[in-house]
Amino acid sequence: MNIEVSGIIGLLILIADIWAIINVIQSSADTLKKVLWIVAILILPVVGLVAWFFFGPRG
Repeated sequence: MNIEVSGIIGLLILIADIWAIINVIQSSADTLKKVLWIVAILILPVVGLVAWFFFGPRG
């Protein structure tokens, strides 16, 4: 049971990270900021996602 719940949570985090990266790429921010946000999301999936949600570039 614990493995299944962890797998579902991990999948949801992966989907949210992919969605955040796509939104960063489509934003009007300059290239350096886009790269920094993508790296932050990839290295720190949960923290990077939350930080992007509150502070990241918008479309």
